[in-house]
Amino acid sequence: MSTTQERAAAQKRFSLGKSGFDTVDERFGSSRFLTSVLDKIFPDHWSFMVGEVAMDSLIVLIATGVYLTFFFVPSQKDVVYAGTYHPLVGQHMSEAYQSVLNISFNVRFGLVIRQAHHWAALIFLAAVVFHLCRVFFTGAFRKPREINWVIGLTLWLTVMLEGFTGYSLPDDLLSGTGIRVIYSIIEGIPFIGTWLAYLFWNGRYPGDIFITRLFIVHEFLFPALIVGLLTAHLMILWRQKHSDFPGPGKTETNIKGSRIWPQYTMKATGLATMVAGVTFLLAGLVQINPIWLYGPYTPYTVTAGSQPDWYVGWLDGSVRLWPHWEFRSFGHEIANPVFPGLLIPGIVFTLMYVWPWIDKKIYNDYGPHNLLDRPRDKPFRTGVGVAAIIFFLDLTLATATDLIANNTHIAFERLIEILQYGAILGPIAGFAIAYKACQALQRTDAHPIQKPVGGIITRDATGAYHTLGDIHIAHDGHEDGAGNGHGNGHKEEAPAPAEETVAGS
Repeated sequence: MSTTQERAAAQKRFSLGKSGFDTVDERFGSSRFLTSVLDKIFPDHWSFMVGEVAMDSLIVLIATGVYLTFFFVPSQKDVVYAGTYHPLVGQHMSEAYQSVLNISFNVRFGLVIRQAHHWAALIFLAAVVFHLCRVFFTGAFRKPREINWVIGLTLWLTVMLEGFTGYSLPDDLLSGTGIRVIYSIIEGIPFIGTWLAYLFWNGRYPGDIFITRLFIVHEFLFPALIVGLLTAHLMILWRQKHSDFPGPGKTETNIKGSRIWPQYTMKATGLATMVAGVTFLLAGLVQINPIWLYGPYTPYTVTAGSQPDWYVGWLDGSVRLWPHWEFRSFGHEIANPVFPGLLIPGIVFTLMYVWPWIDKKIYNDYGPHNLLDRPRDKPFRTGVGVAAIIFFLDLTLATATDLIANNTHIAFERLIEILQYGAILGPIAGFAIAYKACQALQRTDAHPIQKPVGGIITRDATGAYHTLGDIHIAHDGHEDGAGNGHGNGHKEEAPAPAEETVAGS
């Protein structure tokens, strides 16, 4: 084919392509939609990318989960193991446990995919927790974003349950111990507990169908709920637009940052590649959840030194620290596990759900906000957040009391008492320290060392000295003043960020 013929063929293909796009655009107005999408503005602050880490981890979770589904057998049918892992040959176990052993030792890439699935779940939850902390400490939950705060908390709760159901599926001795704890908590609910336990386990514990039901919940129910909540979260975010940290030129009615195409897309793509790379690097190099070392689950056996994944550690710790209290009311025994297993989480999540409205009352602030707070400017809110973190850390530490006692030679009972006091006194001390620290940091804004740190002095023809400008480092880290600290009066201007008006402000 000659050059002329090739050029004509290319023009024909371009014409056909353009005609196809025009046909679609005439019917759906896609060009206007794409233009508005590509012009979307995202703030440049690094902390906003943590939400991207959560979404990237979710993609890894879904992809690896689909792969594992091809080989996992959700059955509690008793079998005798005859596989390639010799220490367990001849032992009775469930088909579920046997299939996970098969995934780990016989399926091509099975162990790496299974560990990547587990690591991705941990990264996903860590990103969600960090994102929630940022939203709380900066006041990003304030009007008009209260509903998105509620959706985010529900997403966190759902993801925790999804994670718990996931590591319970292998039916190994560690996961079976966790399920036994949950069974006891459900059975202890007054009036309806025994009925609920009978319903979930289809009879007496451990039953023969619970793993099958757990598999359906883990593979279909919770993932659908997570995708739905995440979609709602992003749709509301898209409509209300991002909040942003204060800075030069930023107001309550505009957003400055990078357009979604090409700047933000390039950053997001790079981050997604890094998240996937780190996840699979961990999966290949760092062992996690070696179920073959735990052995198959039998109801009369409990492992010493067993701990759940970190995100439910605070729930396990609350069960360990709760005193041996039981009450009898209306002829029914309220069993001990109900208080730490249901009462404490119920109080915690209720307070978190209604916090946006409590915050309004505290600060008598009912207006919309798109600019974020500095944590130091809201000492009470910051103190509450620090107290909550200390409370969670204390309970999480309690989940490893047996390991700590063995390694530190502290008596187990003494360690429990220390952590019980810590769960009460630690948050109080944390609140007081954070509150005072915020007040002290506010005073540093007016401290002389935070004001002029340099300037330009000139001398005129008469010999007199004049200060042309001082440098003031503002709280947001930007230089404020005529000087620039380089002593030559020249300041290199950065490219102006893209800007978008916030709707409804």
